[in-house]
Amino acid sequence: MQTRVKNERYRFKMPSAFTILFIIITIVAILSWFIPAGKYSTDSSGNLIANTYHTVKSNPQGLWDVMMSPVLGMIGDKNTDGAISVSLFILVIGGFLGVVNKTKALDAGISSIVNRYKGRERVLIPILMTLFALGGSTYGMSEETVAFYPLLIPVMMACGFDSIVAVALALVGTSVGNMASTVNPFATGVASQTLGISPGDGLLSRVIFFVIVDVIAIVFVMHYAAKIQKNPAKSYVYAQREEDWKSFNIDERTNDLEPMTSRQKTVIWLFLTTFVIMIIGLVPWTSLNRHFTFFKKMTTWLENVPLLGTLLGHDIAPLGTWYFSEITMLFLVMSVVVMWVCHMKENIFIDAFMSGMSDFVSVAMIVAVARGLQVIMNNGLITATILHAGETGLAHVSQSVFIILTFIFYVPMSFLIPSTSGLAAATMGIMGPLGNFAHVSGSLVITAYQAAAGWVGLVTPTSGVVMAALAISHISLMTWWKWSFRLMVYLFIATIAFLAILAVI
Repeated sequence: MQTRVKNERYRFKMPSAFTILFIIITIVAILSWFIPAGKYSTDSSGNLIANTYHTVKSNPQGLWDVMMSPVLGMIGDKNTDGAISVSLFILVIGGFLGVVNKTKALDAGISSIVNRYKGRERVLIPILMTLFALGGSTYGMSEETVAFYPLLIPVMMACGFDSIVAVALALVGTSVGNMASTVNPFATGVASQTLGISPGDGLLSRVIFFVIVDVIAIVFVMHYAAKIQKNPAKSYVYAQREEDWKSFNIDERTNDLEPMTSRQKTVIWLFLTTFVIMIIGLVPWTSLNRHFTFFKKMTTWLENVPLLGTLLGHDIAPLGTWYFSEITMLFLVMSVVVMWVCHMKENIFIDAFMSGMSDFVSVAMIVAVARGLQVIMNNGLITATILHAGETGLAHVSQSVFIILTFIFYVPMSFLIPSTSGLAAATMGIMGPLGNFAHVSGSLVITAYQAAAGWVGLVTPTSGVVMAALAISHISLMTWWKWSFRLMVYLFIATIAFLAILAVI
């Protein structure tokens, strides 16, 4: 008995997400003492100019910098944008869900879905994964998925699956969508603008790639889901199944509930409408079609209506130009609307909202700590040096080898710079001209960069989205890596083969 207690005491336990991120930040800070510091010259738009790398005085990051990195990761500094807007969005999402859950509308809705798809639960997987993939491919859907996990997890578990399947629907779905960013303005748009080409260049090949990676991901997830539905013991998180079942209130949400009241049905419609408005607001309509100015004209018209325009206020952001500030406001307003529809007392509303926010505090903080890595790299002046190593190594190779090496080069770069727009802005001014020297089109270089960013975004601990999703679902990073390893291999092989074929066509 004593030996058993002793073994339990010394058994290895996977560190928390915060510990893992701090370890990575510390390692990068140590590397800043040994990797030469450097910079690239930039043009008037701030884009890096190829072949202008030069060494500068080093700025090694010390203990103070490591401790300050999550703080600056939250509020930002002169070299790195802060995560405050994303973190606040996550907190307000939590508050919104707290208010909605107070009405029991989601419980009734989940029970209805489970009963409706009884016996054919797997149909939900390809439908939902494709919808999330389309979101990732068209406007870079990523952080926005945090709002879906508390809803997806109880639905998938009640259907006989596990929390990994629930996370895979949104995280894998958006990641493969980002791998084949067809018209994503934050990836395709920024990269294309840097190279001076149309975002439509290479669109057909990206659509084909989208179908390939989406099918691979769906088949993989459906195979796993079918296996654990047949034998729950094969789940990667089977040991915590009972704990998760209680934590996510599955019994309470799937037992025979009273029929939905008219108010609960209204709340469900408001819930769905909120997400539809969010998506419409985030999709850059004028970037996809410069002639589509309906939302802009409608906003201008409303602002110019006498009295109404003054009442609404000025400088209203049209749908299609929204970002985190606007969608945070949306969820805040819709929380109040739900309160009003359900005649909820103010003190009950405040308690429900604050309770929902408290459930997401750790998730919001993880995003800030993850951003701290970029703070250390940028302030340590080693980002450009790592980029220069790639610039030197990719010169004078054949087309197929160049594009494969470009994809591989972007894998560690995506780990170090998880922001797709930031990565494009920092590297495309160099990688594009290198592609021209190797007779590889700029659109194919963009495809390689997008594929690597989406691929790494599925598992990297430097991504606030990955760590937030795992924190909400109570899945350890190591468990997620074990589950996704074969999927990552399949996607890696498919990507390399696709890029190599495109390079010689």
